[in-house]
Amino acid sequence: MEKIIFYCLAAVIIAFGIASVTSRKMLRSVIYLSFVLISIAGIFFLIDYNFLAAIQLTVYAGGIVVLIIFSVLLVHHIEMELEMAKASKKIVTAIACLIGLAVFLTAIYSYDFEVINNSITTTTAEIGAGLLSYTAGGFILPFEVISVLLLAAMIGAIVIAKGKKLTENNNQSQ
Repeated sequence: MEKIIFYCLAAVIIAFGIASVTSRKMLRSVIYLSFVLISIAGIFFLIDYNFLAAIQLTVYAGGIVVLIIFSVLLVHHIEMELEMAKASKKIVTAIACLIGLAVFLTAIYSYDFEVINNSITTTTAEIGAGLLSYTAGGFILPFEVISVLLLAAMIGAIVIAKGKKLTENNNQSQ
């Protein structure tokens, strides 16, 4: 049964991933992306990585998708149509993806995975303490850097989008 669920989730991820990058409507692309991220959380739940699944749902499927939708709505481009790439760019992108896939598969199949039977489990409290720890092995600095980076990316996107609109409005009024 788990195998069937996995293949269904994988099919949803592939289908909506392709739909997300090929859709010309911005809002539809974001919705398709949310289906991909929710399906990835489903795979995490399936392999009993509940903490990662919860993070996937809250941060990515919740926060990032809402941030993108908010940015799209803020600049009033709900029905914005994305331009289609030229055939040469599509071919270069496909070749780059195939090279990346080859490197990925080579790395995976060349690594000797060993199953470790460990009775020690990590609790959510220990993960949270490690994420917010200032000591060696703590992740508070990368956590804060990513927060600032996301904020800067959102502000940059808004400034770029509003800058075009403001320039167009000033040219029309003169």
